[in-house]
Amino acid sequence: MADGKAPENSMVPKRPMHHRRNFTGLTTKELDAEKAKWPKETIELWERLSKKEANDVETIEKSIVHHVTTTLARAAYNMDNFSAYQAVALSTRDRLISRWNETQGQLSKVDPKRVYYLSLEFLLGRSMDNALLNMGLKDKYGEGIKRLGFNMEDVIESEVDAALGNGGLGRLAACYMDSLATLDYPAWGYGLRYNYGIFQQRIVDGYQTEYPDYWLNFDNPWELPRLDISIQIAFGGHVQTTQDEYGVTRHTWIPGSSVQAIATENCNNIRLWRSKPTKAFDLTSFNEGNYEKSVEDATNAEKITSVLYPNDNTMAGKELRLKQQYFWTAASLHDIVRRFKKSMREWSDFPDQVAIQLNDTHPTLAIVELQRLLVDEELLSWDDAWEIVTKTFAFTNHTVLPEAMEKWSVPMFEYLLPRHLQIIFDINLFFLQKVEKKFPNDRGLLNRMSIIEEAQPQQIRMAHLAVVGSHKVNGVAALHSNLIKTTIFKDFVDYYGEDKFVNKTNGITPRRWLHQANPQLSALITEALGNDKWLKNLSLLKGLNAKAEDAAFRKKWMTIKRANKVRLAQLIKDRCDIDVSPDALFDIQVKRIHEYKRQFMNILAVIHRYRTIKSMTAAQKASVQPRVVIFGGKAAPGYYIAKLVIKLINSVAAVVNQDPAVGDLLKVVFVPDYNVSVAEIIVPASDISQHISTAGTEASGTSNMKFVLNGGLIIGTLDGANIEILEEIGEDNIFIFGCMAHEVEDLRHAQRYRGVPMDPALQGVISAIERGTFEDPKIFQPLISTLTVGKDFYLISADFASYITANQQVDAAYKNQEEWSKKSIRCTANMGKFSSDRSVKEYADEIWNIKPYPVEDEGHL
Repeated sequence: MADGKAPENSMVPKRPMHHRRNFTGLTTKELDAEKAKWPKETIELWERLSKKEANDVETIEKSIVHHVTTTLARAAYNMDNFSAYQAVALSTRDRLISRWNETQGQLSKVDPKRVYYLSLEFLLGRSMDNALLNMGLKDKYGEGIKRLGFNMEDVIESEVDAALGNGGLGRLAACYMDSLATLDYPAWGYGLRYNYGIFQQRIVDGYQTEYPDYWLNFDNPWELPRLDISIQIAFGGHVQTTQDEYGVTRHTWIPGSSVQAIATENCNNIRLWRSKPTKAFDLTSFNEGNYEKSVEDATNAEKITSVLYPNDNTMAGKELRLKQQYFWTAASLHDIVRRFKKSMREWSDFPDQVAIQLNDTHPTLAIVELQRLLVDEELLSWDDAWEIVTKTFAFTNHTVLPEAMEKWSVPMFEYLLPRHLQIIFDINLFFLQKVEKKFPNDRGLLNRMSIIEEAQPQQIRMAHLAVVGSHKVNGVAALHSNLIKTTIFKDFVDYYGEDKFVNKTNGITPRRWLHQANPQLSALITEALGNDKWLKNLSLLKGLNAKAEDAAFRKKWMTIKRANKVRLAQLIKDRCDIDVSPDALFDIQVKRIHEYKRQFMNILAVIHRYRTIKSMTAAQKASVQPRVVIFGGKAAPGYYIAKLVIKLINSVAAVVNQDPAVGDLLKVVFVPDYNVSVAEIIVPASDISQHISTAGTEASGTSNMKFVLNGGLIIGTLDGANIEILEEIGEDNIFIFGCMAHEVEDLRHAQRYRGVPMDPALQGVISAIERGTFEDPKIFQPLISTLTVGKDFYLISADFASYITANQQVDAAYKNQEEWSKKSIRCTANMGKFSSDRSVKEYADEIWNIKPYPVEDEGHL
């Protein structure tokens, strides 16, 4: 064996030097054939050595120490909390991978229908605490790390949030992936791996300032780089049209440039794509001294996955967003098709094996890309391909706001994706021909339903494309689903019929938003119900209703609430240097900053409260309910008005918090850089939370569900999921105000054309701002101008008086702590409907047509 070759009769199996992964991959039969070549002794050795590690404390400790000394190359005396976190995370990941491999192996043999969830955001938060809780190993890891000299909570705090999302869209996707795993559904999530998230928010002189979120500075122990999964993604170029030997017209896309999509994934079956150049380094340019050009390809490629939602106030930003969306959907579709082709099935079976859910309009290009793959590369007929496409996709709509309906200009599309533009025009032509046949001679209808908007330049309506290319369209709350059928998609309902349009009310995972975020309350609930089965069947919380009359239980409940408020007060001190009393009413509004969410109305009401307290005598002040008003959330970098709202909040806080005439009766706080980990501290501490969007503008909302699940009451409008929460918990346990959705257009018409006078209390608040009470009034003039007659689109003036009244009702109710504690318990007890497990099961049964495939394993949820 001097030449290094094994003899012919060697027991060493012959293997390829690299894992074989091509576009079709290895079929199950091919895998079995490869295994058959291996000697029995080798197979037995692999199986014996691949057994899962035990979960006793000593084995866990050995695993942690192994990663410290080998993976991290550190020693016990050269460790800190962060290196301890890395080691615990890697040890936890080992166990997750073992279970993941077992699950994927079994699913590969069964080859069930899978659902693929395409979302531009996955707002996961921290992973370690969640993973340990769900595996039932947190106590054992806590004991092990303590014996090794560390505190588990300090180790958990060392993890940074994964910067893969921004708001409710991403958090919903994360909850659904949690539920899909918990309920044993075969599923994959597909998204992008952003290098710098959306941005890190800092407050400078009261203004939001954006900085890169360097969440990957120390690598991410939860992700698995899959360098063997690389897909070339094309852009630009032109389309070549020819006829094949049968006289069929064929289109070949000749790209102008391309980048590589490299996969990374985690053990929750989310595959994220990062962009890399096809040629990373131009040595010729470098040697010629043109150093910038030598890395130009790398710079242009990698910016595609640098930032979530690049600012689209410029053409360059718009182009980058479109590139980002196509890069992601094309890579995902190629991966999905690759997995399907391993089964060696006919293409007609594709919808029986694949369900693809579009989370909002961002992934709508997947419809076009699949049609392109089937027609141009697999050579199916147009009609056969389109039948497959429309049976495969389903679309979740998240908005009824016209300005939020995504559109792309035709010239930009033609430049970046010329073949896709041709396909979109063909889809639109064939669709409108069918509409014309059903509703002849109605040009207005054709214009309204067309995927192409006849503007200057022409625009592609992505929501229309998503509806036309999907077999189901769903809203995310009962009101929202009804609104999309009667407003933005009314014509499509008339054409397709109502069966295509369904409701799937959003949900949240109780495993993160109660069990993890509020462990003391979770333990009390488990004690009261006798077991923790409620974690997977949230309707069991109804058993708590009887406990609302138990004084001893109420005392325990409110003791936990106060402890959570103390924890939040410490976070506010640490981040904002503001002292707040945990005995005050904690009033919270944390969400994306947007005009329709009406943080502006909230801070205007705070100014009203401040002015009212200032006008009181000492005796009157004695009866005032102390309140801490807490804001949090990010405004889009290019959203000027939303950023002014943040400035106003901070300017008001600067005055109110330093006014001795008010003292602790009112405090105002803006918590910077709001994220999932901060939410896990804020949500359990809430007494009242605000969900006050103009009726008919909020699709659903999920933060309302999180607050109520944790025993917090809400003040809100009859909008989104607030309506269904009211139905579940009862009108005595919620504070509702404002106009109803069907009244909105009449109110807008009245204030636009009849000049409805501004509410006097609101006028007093505006006057205070214009007098310079809260800094130079010129700063806030663009914000104030949105309230002038005819411009108050979100009806702040119309709702202001009832909003003030609702806040007064909150104050009065909170003073009776015995009754408040009953309300709090009843809120939690009646939130069973809002589990993401319920939502996912409805999707699975009624849209995706998939079944669960349990893989037995002990000790985890």
